[in-house]
Amino acid sequence: MSFLGKTYEHQRDENFKEFLDSIGIPEDFKQKILSMKASQKIEKNGDEYTLTTNDAGNIKELKFKSGVEFDENVFEKVVTKTTITVEGDVVRQKRVAPDGRSMGVERHYNGDEMILVIAAKDGNARRYYKAV
Repeated sequence: MSFLGKTYEHQRDENFKEFLDSIGIPEDFKQKILSMKASQKIEKNGDEYTLTTNDAGNIKELKFKSGVEFDENVFEKVVTKTTITVEGDVVRQKRVAPDGRSMGVERHYNGDEMILVIAAKDGNARRYYKAV
């Protein structure tokens, strides 16, 4: 888990716009998401983790325990049941929306690189990050 405490900055995407189209993200919100060049960092304190995302000063922190479900405010007024599991150099995140749709996010860490794989019923995408 050498990724703990490192900040990873977004570099590029693969199939991300198409993925957002496939899950029905409204056009105005989609443009906002596509313009984000967020950084991410995971820290650990005891048995609790903090996933911090920073997009141009807009900071979001998720505090979680590996394998324990919690409520996550994902988008405006959309709260999902989320479970994040840390297994070696892979961090798996499962979100289930109130309507039952689910989405998986996996962060694969390899040295100074992180590949974020997003998958839902109707599509998938990859986002690439590099440690700074």
